[in-house]
Amino acid sequence: MILHSVAMGEGAPAVLLHGLFGQALNFATVQKRLAAKHRIVAMDLRNHGASPHAPDMRYTTMAADVLETMAALGLPPCPLIGHSMGGKVTMVASLTAPSRVTRLLVGDIAPVRTRTSFRPFAAAMLAMALPPGLTRAAADAALAAAVPDRVMRGFLLQNLRTGAAPFWKIGLADIAGGLDDIEDWPISAATPYDGPTLFLSGARSDYIRPEHRPLIRALFPKARFVTLNDAGHWLHADDPDGFVSVVSAFLG
Repeated sequence: MILHSVAMGEGAPAVLLHGLFGQALNFATVQKRLAAKHRIVAMDLRNHGASPHAPDMRYTTMAADVLETMAALGLPPCPLIGHSMGGKVTMVASLTAPSRVTRLLVGDIAPVRTRTSFRPFAAAMLAMALPPGLTRAAADAALAAAVPDRVMRGFLLQNLRTGAAPFWKIGLADIAGGLDDIEDWPISAATPYDGPTLFLSGARSDYIRPEHRPLIRALFPKARFVTLNDAGHWLHADDPDGFVSVVSAFLG
């Protein structure tokens, strides 16, 4: 599958991947800053943003999408940067096609099965009525009981087209049906990826735990670990300056 992508900047390329229910545009601000020295290609993963929809949400499939899109764009082997679900995609891509990945930055996720908090959100989104003329305010109110956090509702509702004929722009049913695969980690053993690797976590997040480090080092022997003290799971939103600083230094 060829994914929708947004490219900014000139010079050596790097690929940037979002998390569950996100899209390339979530990274627009940090992408613009990183593009001062690099060509940053942000992709919409399948069923997200403006990319095509399909029922298969396995990480091996999503990694293959990214590699196919890189080839279609004529990108040489380059760094991959991924947050959360996108981080798992980048890890699988590096383990299955190491010659295509020159270095790897994984944002606040480990190569383990991860229980997501998005299951009730996905159910509420699927169940939400989409009457003609639906407004953003009405959609926000309809999701409020299932998604009490206003910022999270806004994040989810970026995927909804309101107006005369409302619809979810994303492959919502395919995502909801693939949550088992999205929570999973598909690789129990593999030839380690030997390129430079950075695991970037938020101090207020527990997605990367001390007990994960032996497995991380088994799969990524050159792994280093950095923590953003002012961030939770949403690194680029919680601490954009810190995120850009770390990524810029890693890209060199």
